[in-house]
Amino acid sequence: MKLLLAGLVVFLVVETHAQWYRFPVEAAQGSRDMWRAYSDMREANWKNSDKYFHARGNQDAAARGTGGRWAAEVISNGREWAQGLGDSGRGREDSEADQVANRHGRDGGDLNIYRPKGLPEKY
Repeated sequence: MKLLLAGLVVFLVVETHAQWYRFPVEAAQGSRDMWRAYSDMREANWKNSDKYFHARGNQDAAARGTGGRWAAEVISNGREWAQGLGDSGRGREDSEADQVANRHGRDGGDLNIYRPKGLPEKY
């Protein structure tokens, strides 16, 4: 009985920690997803599309796994913090709205609520 219990504990510990190597890969892929969303936003240059691209980048990154979700959160929080340091002219309310869109995307919400009318299907 003790041997069976010990075997079960070892199996659970090994299985739980067997995925640790994926985190850095997922984080790198999530960072790339965030960059792609930012690049697409700049390329589209579409009025009122900021929140959509925030949500999309976070959703794509979080879909990679825990590493991607972590990267999306760190990048999003860092960006909003850095913009708060300078005089971006956007204001606290806009920064908070960006964070709502970021969380909405990371949580797998419907991106269409942020998608502006007329934004090309490419995005």
